[in-house]
Amino acid sequence: MDQSKRMAKIACEALSEKKGEDIKVIDITGISVLADYFIIANGNSDSQINALVDNVEEKLHGAGFALRQREGQSGGSWVLLDFGDIIVHIFDRDNRLFYDLERIWKDGTEIRAEDLTEE
Repeated sequence: MDQSKRMAKIACEALSEKKGEDIKVIDITGISVLADYFIIANGNSDSQINALVDNVEEKLHGAGFALRQREGQSGGSWVLLDFGDIIVHIFDRDNRLFYDLERIWKDGTEIRAEDLTEE
């Protein structure tokens, strides 16, 4: 499994552990140099968003991957975690609907989180 796919798998598992909702993975390798994957999820409350952010950071750090940049703040309506090969977006439900990243990045290929397995 390549590094970016492994990172995406770890991030998705971390989001699932904390009951992140509607987790989507978008492969953007063919359309952008920003990253290989966007991972998008939402939480239901400030405390759940904090838990999602903390768990993703903890699991990826534990696997040896460094956070390059964090935008937004815990408890905010949108937190972006940039790990280089992957970018994780964690929203509250209303802002996820408003920004609709899935539509903006529709030229990417959506991958089911469950399908991020070793080849």
